[in-house]
Amino acid sequence: MKYRELGETGIKLPPFLFGGNVFGWNVEEQDAFRLLDFSFDHGFNAIDTADIYSYWKSGNTGGESETIIGNWLKTKHRDQVIIHTKGGAPDAPGELSNANLSEKYLIKAVEASLKRLGTDYIDLYYTHYDDNQTPPEETLGALQKLISQGKIKAIGASNINPERFQLFLDSAKQNHLPRYACLQTLYNLHDRQDFELNYQQLCISEGVGVLSYFSLAHGFLSGKYRSSEDLIKSSARGSSITPYLTPRGHKILDALDRVAQDYQVKPSQIAIAWLLAQQGLTAPVASATNILQLQDLINATQLSLDQSALELLCHASSYEEVIH
Repeated sequence: MKYRELGETGIKLPPFLFGGNVFGWNVEEQDAFRLLDFSFDHGFNAIDTADIYSYWKSGNTGGESETIIGNWLKTKHRDQVIIHTKGGAPDAPGELSNANLSEKYLIKAVEASLKRLGTDYIDLYYTHYDDNQTPPEETLGALQKLISQGKIKAIGASNINPERFQLFLDSAKQNHLPRYACLQTLYNLHDRQDFELNYQQLCISEGVGVLSYFSLAHGFLSGKYRSSEDLIKSSARGSSITPYLTPRGHKILDALDRVAQDYQVKPSQIAIAWLLAQQGLTAPVASATNILQLQDLINATQLSLDQSALELLCHASSYEEVIH
């Protein structure tokens, strides 16, 4: 397996990170352990989560995913696993409510994540959402304290506009503070426009690593959901996939089908292989709820698409027609 450098952190990542948003939602602890063991045994030792996962399930309060991962970590040597987590989501429930990126809140949030994860450090900690009420110097200063205490190794950002992201990078340089080493953002074969127009060249020029979330567009790029009738099979997916059921969406699925047939693999594997071929992307974050899905993800990282396949997919997913 070829590991991928995460920006300028020195952290080497496998070609995809296991998305922990499913833990405590539609994957309970026993099954999560099986999935994480399988992933780890195949060399995929990086996990992405957040303190709010998975509060959206009835009866949950947030922190379920970190707790499950923490219980699993007890069975492994800590230095063999890479943990990414996040804090500061504005819709956080319970004790995580009223989230922001102030020093007081971030220190409390990191301590709570460390406790749930059962570890004394986090490999990469993200500010989950931007907070334009807190000065960048305060946010980065708080993260500097946590880095100096050994509680986090590197920092990243998610859900932040490009102007604010640049502001944080500039503030870090001007004030001799730690800089965001990674951006986690929405990017997949369907949702290309925002990243490619607003972030891609910025991250390349600044040496910032990039991880994609919703790498399979909520499962749409798996090809399982092609009509409103298909969505009836999955109440968990319906509202998130409906916006993809458009002429452009079907054009993308047709291209995925064609390339998948040529390579004798599944559309989801082609979608992941396409991501891995994109300039500036370090690795996708992707979830699996069973071993078969996980094996498909692992196999996808071994695919190398030829130029004609890449051009076909890029043409089918062109967003020029949707720019206003």
